[in-house]
Amino acid sequence: MHIDALVAEIGSTTTLVSGFSGLGGDSPRFVGSGQAATTVLDGDVRIGLTKAKDDLMTMLGCNELSYGTMLATGSAAGGLRMSVHGLVHDMTVRAAEAAALGAGAIVIGTTSGLMDEYDIDDIIRSKPNLLLLAGGTDYGERRTVMENLKLIARAGIRAPLIYCGNIQNQAAVRDICDEYGIPLSLTDNVYPKIDDLNIEPVRVCIHAMFEKHIVTAPGMEHIREMVDGTILPTPGSVMLAAKLLYDMVGDVVVMDIGGATTDVHSVTNGSDEITQMQTSPEPFAKRTVEGDLGLYINAKNLVSRIGTEALDTELGIDTVKVMQDYKPVPDTPEQFKLTERLCLEAGLVAIDRHAGRLRHLYTPQGRTTIAEGKDLTTVKYLVGTGGALTRLPHREQILRRISDCNVKRTMLYPTPSTLELLYDNDYIMACLGALSKNYREDAMLLMKRSLCL
Repeated sequence: MHIDALVAEIGSTTTLVSGFSGLGGDSPRFVGSGQAATTVLDGDVRIGLTKAKDDLMTMLGCNELSYGTMLATGSAAGGLRMSVHGLVHDMTVRAAEAAALGAGAIVIGTTSGLMDEYDIDDIIRSKPNLLLLAGGTDYGERRTVMENLKLIARAGIRAPLIYCGNIQNQAAVRDICDEYGIPLSLTDNVYPKIDDLNIEPVRVCIHAMFEKHIVTAPGMEHIREMVDGTILPTPGSVMLAAKLLYDMVGDVVVMDIGGATTDVHSVTNGSDEITQMQTSPEPFAKRTVEGDLGLYINAKNLVSRIGTEALDTELGIDTVKVMQDYKPVPDTPEQFKLTERLCLEAGLVAIDRHAGRLRHLYTPQGRTTIAEGKDLTTVKYLVGTGGALTRLPHREQILRRISDCNVKRTMLYPTPSTLELLYDNDYIMACLGALSKNYREDAMLLMKRSLCL
């Protein structure tokens, strides 16, 4: 059997391959998916990829499968691990961190201002895949970022580096990186002027560096030999799909509750009223990643948040006993009950952390109200993607509880019963983000079908 494109999503616990036909024509079609356990612990993610392709062939009822192009997204073994370094925490650091998260990275460390030997030690210990160096508005402060780069270079750190700071430093940054053999990519300043975020060029640059320096899991260095098209961080690909969906339906939040993390992507400018009250700018497309809210790798943390006694009473199970044989994909009624409750907890906490708040301050002139964080009040749709929110039996009840969580009206988030819920029924949003780079119109049509729009 021949298909136009095969897209592999190599996750922290599961590897999924999805096939597409009719691309570039009038009738693009999703032909099906196969899955297998991600085989990081076996030393090579290609093992799981091959098993997932075999599963797809079984589903399609064929013995051979050929394809015109193969794309991939990856988040195995921690995904794209980045450290971010800027000048002022609430300005360039926040802007650079937002760009990294929006591109699909996991930010494992940040620094602001001049770095010291302890900061350097932290970078060495954390072993980032990429460094993001920012600092200074254009034609503003120059010294801090240069001193930080010299410390990084002299310490022998050779992780690929993206520079997105004051453009006056670009030539000097290039000279230092050339001298010390540091792979470098230069891009526009992420914070060129006060209160001006310029995230998109940095996000594009991160994706390009990810493709070029793909070393995030055992065997991933060989994926380029198999993939002749795009390779993206999976969360970055979901963000591309979320932005594509925004172009179709307007303001949207996409939630992916995974085995290792819970990701929330929002694409909205918010309301004009709230914008006037904000103390600092927020990105149009924002992602937050909660590394403590995963349904498998971090399941014990979620159980601890709720409490085993509370879970026993609420679910009528022996939580400690169920956790002894807990699996990435539940296969008993007790495991399904527990997984769904943990999924709800992860979603509620993640949306609470993602959404902004109004704060009341008292000044000599009287009380004033300010807005902090992302304004989601104009969002129309909440989309569930990922394995949990597309495959669990009670996904509708889970997502409805998450959509209606702003009961006290304390969050910059829609009030109960106002959000429309959509489900990525074919579980292909990450695939469509990658596919959209070359087949935008096809990706839009396939997304409409998957979301039943």
